[in-house]
Amino acid sequence: MTREDTGLTFFAKKADTCPVCETQFRREEMRTGRGRMIAGNLTDELRRTYEPSQKYGEVYPLIYPVVVCPQCYYAAYQRDFFEADPSALQRIEGDTDRRKEAVEKLFSDLDFSDLRRLEEGVASYFLASSCYDQFPVEYSPTFKQGLSCLRAAWLCNDLHRKQPEEHYDYLALVFYRKARFFYILAVDHEQNGTEQLGVGGNLGPDLDKNFGYDGVLYLSGLLEYRYGPKSDPERRAQALERAKRTIARIFGLGKASRSKPAAILDNARDVYREITAELGQESDPEQDAGGA
Repeated sequence: MTREDTGLTFFAKKADTCPVCETQFRREEMRTGRGRMIAGNLTDELRRTYEPSQKYGEVYPLIYPVVVCPQCYYAAYQRDFFEADPSALQRIEGDTDRRKEAVEKLFSDLDFSDLRRLEEGVASYFLASSCYDQFPVEYSPTFKQGLSCLRAAWLCNDLHRKQPEEHYDYLALVFYRKARFFYILAVDHEQNGTEQLGVGGNLGPDLDKNFGYDGVLYLSGLLEYRYGPKSDPERRAQALERAKRTIARIFGLGKASRSKPAAILDNARDVYREITAELGQESDPEQDAGGA
């Protein structure tokens, strides 16, 4: 691919400077409107799907939100990339070689100075998750690692549909398991005051709708149910009990519950029923909400 105007994206006229290695580069951004994004269904993982358009073909808005330096592979969401904590930037600079070697094991032909493909999209989230490991709690790094891993899993599934022989479905599973770990940890940190989700910006998980804290609770339970360890029945039951309580917290009483998006309430009920069925219990999330 070359840096040509596709009508779908454009490169910013003004160059940005990487705060880690001082490389100058121009970010690729996606245009909106004029039929570029034809919204499809919302999945039970709260991902928005898009229908291909006759003019622009398949569209993947998720491959663009992470800013990546094409030289040192420092990566973060835009609001953090240019305003990161100086001590974090120092640690990220010292970690450059390891970060580049790790991502090149996944994709050997990355080019973040050219038009992004699904491969760069996945890699951008992998790099962001690695870099946020160095950020202080004021940036909600744990949640952003979870969000990055979840989006990377989604894009890996997109890659698998295009290239089934490359086994990107296995890589998606790896990212789902990482997302599960970080989402559960983020909820724990929020509960004990270690790290607040509220300073994390848009909690997504996708770009078109911010499902907020309820979305984080729901995905924490869903990811545990789908991707948590299953080899030890006792530990599995304990994890599902916890996931059940987490999801039950979404259901308030009366008006507080009814005012929440149906996508959250309906999906949360479905997952709650599946969890309680596996545990051999009755299903009533509203009743359990009081004790969650």
